[in-house]
Amino acid sequence: MPCPVAQSLDRIGEWWSILILRDAMRGVSRFDEFQKSLGIGTATLTRRLDSLVEAGLLEKRPYQERPPRFEYVLTACGEDFRPVLWSLIAWGNRHFAPEGPSLVIVDTETGAWADPILVDRETREPIARPKYAVAAGPSAREPLPSRYRLKSEGPGSALIQIPPVIN
Repeated sequence: MPCPVAQSLDRIGEWWSILILRDAMRGVSRFDEFQKSLGIGTATLTRRLDSLVEAGLLEKRPYQERPPRFEYVLTACGEDFRPVLWSLIAWGNRHFAPEGPSLVIVDTETGAWADPILVDRETREPIARPKYAVAAGPSAREPLPSRYRLKSEGPGSALIQIPPVIN
């Protein structure tokens, strides 16, 4: 499926994968450390680690020859998942933690809690409705352009013109 949400979920959509990435972001790197932290079965952990390596989110590196042992470290792609994870933490705290947050994002210098928002890199403005919406991009193929065509909704609204993709 050409949708970036579907493509992302194809690589990390299984919930163990997200928990493995969460632990990798806090420095866990070895199979036994992941297993102890997550309480996950050996076969499941092996499949998920292999999948994350294949997807390019983790790199498998040997750290011992006899017997062979490996560590799993975040790649640049895996590191780019950090803001997604932080958003999940904030969203979960906001909507599913009536007793209060069990994980928080903090400023490492001050200890102050942070509440992430998504901002546009160029304008530094928060990306929020109604000003922002999802639209089909220049390489989109049907059905995405039909599904994600912006409709004019009053003054200041704009229709996105998608240039045709030439093969």
